Amino acid sequence: MNQNIESLLQLSPWFPAAVIVLLAIIIGVMARFLLLFGIRYYQRRDKALFKALENHLKGSFFLFIPLVFIHIGVGYLELTDALIRSIRQWTDVLIIVSMASILLRLASVVQDLLFIRYDISQADNLKARKARTQIIYVKKIAIVIIILLAAALILINFASVRKFGATILTGAGVAGIIIGIALQKSLANLFAGIQIAFTQPIKIDDAVVVENEWGWIEEINLTYVVVRIWDLRRLVLPITYFTENAFQNWTRNSAQILGSVFLYLDYSMPLQPLREHFEKILDATELWDRQTQVLQVTDSTDKIMTIRLLMTAKNSPTAWDLRCYVREQMIAFIQQNYPQSLPKVRATLTESEQRIIQHEIAAHSSHE
Repeated sequence: MNQNIESLLQLSPWFPAAVIVLLAIIIGVMARFLLLFGIRYYQRRDKALFKALENHLKGSFFLFIPLVFIHIGVGYLELTDALIRSIRQWTDVLIIVSMASILLRLASVVQDLLFIRYDISQADNLKARKARTQIIYVKKIAIVIIILLAAALILINFASVRKFGATILTGAGVAGIIIGIALQKSLANLFAGIQIAFTQPIKIDDAVVVENEWGWIEEINLTYVVVRIWDLRRLVLPITYFTENAFQNWTRNSAQILGSVFLYLDYSMPLQPLREHFEKILDATELWDRQTQVLQVTDSTDKIMTIRLLMTAKNSPTAWDLRCYVREQMIAFIQQNYPQSLPKVRATLTESEQRIIQHEIAAHSSHE
């Protein structure tokens, strides 16, 4: 047996290396299996945590553990020192990449857990939207830091790059000024994003009016914001827009929205039946949050009076649906019960004009 092994080693000096790689892959597969088995077993205790771990860490340790094993095992091979250093150098690079991948996935796990804690599907979701806005932005900054650190650690592995880095550090003052000027716009966006994340003039899912468009804040990224317009278009704006320009935020302090409906009716319309029917409509729908209902005559002209109906809803999409529903129901009520009170044009005719009209009516009747 020993003679067969020695003959294999003599036949191919790379045979031990192949054995180490194969063992590393087997250990990686076993580690992945044990990790997933443990996660699924402990899901009963904290389902949200272990579900997030399972979703995000499936492939991370498959590379990390075998690479560590190869890095250690390569020292026992009968190879030249230069080749061993080269192999370890590249395994170091791959270990750093794998570790960075694990950290990025763990950041996603933390975000998922915090999102469960701060649920924006609730009616009063102001606190949750504030927290989510900060969580998303902090995660994006963490991703940038992890990638930069990983890149720096990878470059340090190469002697030529270390020398180049020392040269850059020697002229850091001049280089810093040049880089600062070149990246002035990007740095302004970055600092604007930090300002928005913590002062929060806008938050995730805020209802806003920007550039004469009404929609919701869908994404807040490092350098830009995505607004989902009511007709499902996307308006992409630089993040500095929200620190340098005026805009409307309908849900700055609360998700609750006050909606209004205007009716233009003749003076013959009695108001009490309108109030009673308005109350009946609101009581019959779940779109209304049972907070505010007001019917007032807000204006009058020589032809019509303007009636404003105010009502509240838990958020802006619901308020839109509630306004449309109330408007339709009120118009149907007036058409069915008070059609004479719809807007009309009044005119006073002279006696000659009256005689002409009567003559035309009589002539039309005789023809029939």
